[in-house]
Amino acid sequence: MSIRHTTKARRGAAATALAAALALAVAGCGNGDGDKAPDDGAGRASTAAKDDGDEQQPAADSSKTIGEMKGPGGIVVTLHSAVRDDGGFVTVSATVTNHGSRLFNAIDWRSKETEVKSLSSVSGASLVDEKGKKRYLVLRDTDGQCLCTTGLSGIKPDESRPLFAQFPAPPKNVTEVDFQIPTMPSVGITLSG
Repeated sequence: MSIRHTTKARRGAAATALAAALALAVAGCGNGDGDKAPDDGAGRASTAAKDDGDEQQPAADSSKTIGEMKGPGGIVVTLHSAVRDDGGFVTVSATVTNHGSRLFNAIDWRSKETEVKSLSSVSGASLVDEKGKKRYLVLRDTDGQCLCTTGLSGIKPDESRPLFAQFPAPPKNVTEVDFQIPTMPSVGITLSG
């Protein structure tokens, strides 16, 4: 057998192996149930979305107010809840309202990390335990998206939008923390749950 025939045989074997690997990968993408993931609650916390404004967010009871932040340009963030869950997380729910006269884009509220993909999000928010001297940053998923509200761009005057952010939970004995968003004054809140 010549070198030319050997090279052709190797290429053919490599192409066959590649085709088989691709077929297995495509077959493994579905779960046989209409490609719907089982509702085991594992994906419930990951509500990060693209910057298109079509995102699902935890519902906040907007009749409750646990704190308020007033920032430049007439932007007001009204905090509704800061709830611990059994998984070791704290979810802060709020409403951002533009009381100013210009469109608001939350570009300054994002984290400075280069891995975070959303440009208009609240990924720069944090919880601060002053007594324990610890800062808790917004959680990220494996795709680099924050577990927080994204798509916070083009908020018109007198428009309100829901806002949420998830953090690792401080120890159980910590009940008072400061909630911070870049460019806004911090506010002290009480954790529930």
